[in-house]
Amino acid sequence: MRSILASVMIAFASSVSAHDAPAGWSYEPFCCNGDNHTGDCQMIPSTSVKVTPRGYRVTLLPGDHRLVTRAHVFMLPMTKAMQSGDGEYHLCLFPNEDTPRCFYAPEMGY
Repeated sequence: MRSILASVMIAFASSVSAHDAPAGWSYEPFCCNGDNHTGDCQMIPSTSVKVTPRGYRVTLLPGDHRLVTRAHVFMLPMTKAMQSGDGEYHLCLFPNEDTPRCFYAPEMGY
């Protein structure tokens, strides 16, 4: 009985809700569908993001995001970026891999 209770407590403590980033902060409910294993929001490599005068240039290859199956280049305006809760870049793709729904970026520090 104790081992079952301990297992349940460990599973509950390590679970992440449907709209949480791995670091524990929450994606906006509008942005994320699913959970941290099947959802459309995910941290992306910082090497995929370049800051340009026109905004963020996000280049994704298969493996950079769970939904990406081919190369993509997105130009995302700085005014549309939401502040990341962990200093990393995150991208939500919905309804498919061709459509960025929400983009989270670290604070620029200006």
